[in-house]
Amino acid sequence: MSKNLLIVESPNKIKSVKKYLGGDFEVLASFGHVRDLIPKDGAVNPDDNFAMKYQIISKNSKHVDAIVAAAKEADTIYLATDPDREGEAISWHIYEILKSKRGMKNVGEKIQRVVFHEVTPKGVQAALQNPRGLDVNLIDAQQARRALDYLVGFNLSPLLWKKIRYGLSAGRVQSPALRLICERENEIRAFETQEYWTVHMDSHKGRTKFSAKLIQWQGNKLEQFSLPDENAQAAVLSALQGKTAQVSDVVKKKATRKPAAPYTTSTMQQDAVRKLGFTTDRTMRTAQQLFEGIDVGQGAVGLITYMRTDSVTLSQDALTEIRHYIDNKIGADFLPSSPKIYKTKSKNAQEAHEAVRPTSVYRSPESVKPFLSPDQFKLYQMIWQRTVACQMVDAKFDATTVDINVGDGVFRATGQVLVFAGFLSVYQEGADEDDEAEESKKLPEMAVGDVLPVDKLYGEQHFTQPPPRFNEATLVKALEEFGIGRPSTYASIIKTLKDREYVTVEQRRFQPTDTGDIVNKFLTEHFEQYVDYDFTAKLEDQLDEIANGSRAWIPVMEKFWKGFHKQVVEKEGIERAKFTTQELDETCPQCGKHKLQIKFGRAGRFVACAGYPECGYTRNVNETAEQAAERVAQEAAQQAELEGRSCPKCGGQLVYKTARSGSKFIGCANYPKCKHVEPLEKPKTTGVPCPQCGKGHLVERKSRFGTTFYSCDSYPDCKYAVNHLPLNEPCPQCGWAITMRKVTKRWGVERVCPQKECGWKEQLEPPAGKNQSEE
Repeated sequence: MSKNLLIVESPNKIKSVKKYLGGDFEVLASFGHVRDLIPKDGAVNPDDNFAMKYQIISKNSKHVDAIVAAAKEADTIYLATDPDREGEAISWHIYEILKSKRGMKNVGEKIQRVVFHEVTPKGVQAALQNPRGLDVNLIDAQQARRALDYLVGFNLSPLLWKKIRYGLSAGRVQSPALRLICERENEIRAFETQEYWTVHMDSHKGRTKFSAKLIQWQGNKLEQFSLPDENAQAAVLSALQGKTAQVSDVVKKKATRKPAAPYTTSTMQQDAVRKLGFTTDRTMRTAQQLFEGIDVGQGAVGLITYMRTDSVTLSQDALTEIRHYIDNKIGADFLPSSPKIYKTKSKNAQEAHEAVRPTSVYRSPESVKPFLSPDQFKLYQMIWQRTVACQMVDAKFDATTVDINVGDGVFRATGQVLVFAGFLSVYQEGADEDDEAEESKKLPEMAVGDVLPVDKLYGEQHFTQPPPRFNEATLVKALEEFGIGRPSTYASIIKTLKDREYVTVEQRRFQPTDTGDIVNKFLTEHFEQYVDYDFTAKLEDQLDEIANGSRAWIPVMEKFWKGFHKQVVEKEGIERAKFTTQELDETCPQCGKHKLQIKFGRAGRFVACAGYPECGYTRNVNETAEQAAERVAQEAAQQAELEGRSCPKCGGQLVYKTARSGSKFIGCANYPKCKHVEPLEKPKTTGVPCPQCGKGHLVERKSRFGTTFYSCDSYPDCKYAVNHLPLNEPCPQCGWAITMRKVTKRWGVERVCPQKECGWKEQLEPPAGKNQSEE
């Protein structure tokens, strides 16, 4: 048996860490948390200084047993869980479990806490050379957070069951996040669109074409609504016809763009959503894999530093290596005279050790690409580029503004030409975000007094737009700005909102469901303080103060619990109907006696007669009585068409059904015993045989995000699918039975092989705006 036992959280780290330590060490994993609060009321006792009752998590009991057995034989036990509050708490739980075992009362003498921020030989050895004791402040902060979340969940959730619907839940940080989404939706519903127009001129000088926008008319600066309708812009265009265009002012300025700071957890999540199309959950899972270690040809090694951080600082060793790389691999012109230092914006940066960065910039993305999955490569490349770019010189531009007089109007053209790429040579921000290329904004050389041709005068109609719904990137940004939760919790907040069906995701943007709306209404009206953004942020600040030792945790708990518990008791008497029922000023068309009401059921809101169960009239909440009658008649006619058609699986009657989303489909009347379903309309076929099963054909379908894909029509027996239009032409390289027609802005139209391991492609058409000679 090894003399030294080292315990990590994830089993994925074992191989990497063991390689760096040698035969004197045994390395085991806790597989995450080993203990949690007992899952019933009374796990946290406010009357006994918030004493907590824990139990071993059943799925991890065998891993705990292995740790206990190895600990009894070891001379020294190193607790090497992750370097944050959760990791500190896991180490403490392991210590408490070991201490409770027979013959291990003096286990504290054998235990040392070590933390490594990168899974590399240097990081692991440095950790072992600097052991410490368990950090009581971090443990208290995590215990306080867990107790707060438990008390809110176990007291608010049963109240939601009584007043709205069984199975709902409320959370300390998920509820303010839901409020953000619901308030944005209310803004969108209340928004009134307003029309306005702008006037533009197309011109050219030499071979360079450009456009200019009218900014001044008859001596007055044009505001957004100065031209409110078509008549107003038509009058301007009429007055401009036939007038000469002459340059009245040219302003040239030198402009610079500074590189962004290296990634924190939050900014990494935001960029991964915007640029890679990842969810926050997918981002953190992939980052965890890169941190824990991947075999890149010479054994497993951690590719990035710890990915849960609020800090934008880089270690001195990292700065030295990055600057050496820039000087030797990119060029001395791209290296600033001194390292760039960035300030952490977070007021109480939690575990602010270092920014997210590669453990070595000399592991370029291309050099490790063969060893990484597509997701791992994309995220690693993004982190690597951002880290190198943050220590490069600024990008330089020539910015030009030209004012052109035409009659009583002044048009303005602006352009920006990239003079020196600087950090943009590594980290192409514009290209990443599909911005217009800088080169396309170039203006011809013009001087005051130049007379220009007026190629075209035209107006453009616009309408004001409501604020956009949150996507994962903008929601994370808002949560960070309001101080709700911490970066390490954002992914779980969003996942909870989706899992609880409080929100749906349409075209990658969040919309509250009827359930989410009602839960939010209940909480904001009766527990406003506890979904208040400032209150939530201040509580997070107090948890941070507990973590740094400047505040005790029990007084924080006492103050919170006193007010919260009193409010829960007071709200027990609220009538359920106040939140689930809304009276309408419309008499039931079926019975003619009672008023209609908007009610809330398992499938959301619907209109029903107040005289239920005497009258069973119902309709969809967005229908009129006439539309509902027409729908019922149509459904009856459709159902008549299905008479005689039996279910191919069980022989039952097929019937028309409506999903929760409102979409129609054909299903078996014997549901839930039989779950056979058919679409109302047959999906559009491509005529291309399925290359996997050889029986079905590939048909066009829509994903829940609204994107088009193509899959086998024999689904679910065959689950083959591709993202681009399939072609009934085999791959000339690997012989796969089909290829695809792929269209992108960057590469134009290509014919590609769907087999990732093959990678064959050929260009069919160049990108828009390019011809073959330009290629």
